[in-house]
Amino acid sequence: MLSRIAESMFWIGRYVERAEDTARLLQTHLRMLIEDSAAAEVDACRNLLALMSVDHVDDPTLIEVLRVLGYDPSEPTSIYFSYASARDNARRAREVIPLDLWECVNTPGTSFRRRHSGRPAPMCS
Repeated sequence: MLSRIAESMFWIGRYVERAEDTARLLQTHLRMLIEDSAAAEVDACRNLLALMSVDHVDDPTLIEVLRVLGYDPSEPTSIYFSYASARDNARRAREVIPLDLWECVNTPGTSFRRRHSGRPAPMCS
């Protein structure tokens, strides 16, 4: 049982780190496109998707990149997928993890599911 909990804790950290890294890459990519007006959007988007091993998007636009890398539940490199995986691992170790950790992992996942389903996300206080 202890090894199962340790493995879940490891993967929680790994998936949250992956989501954070993907978010930083997206942020840097957006800044680059905004600041460099000469950059070709399709080429820059194609390069970012290739970096993230996404090959099923033909002529990517900025909106398509944000959808695939941000909110696509079936894309293993998306922020949504990473948080959903972290939440699944946290659920497996729910009996031993602190409430603060559960809330940190569960809250973004709930917001992503609301966004994906079209319902508005709750306002943060």
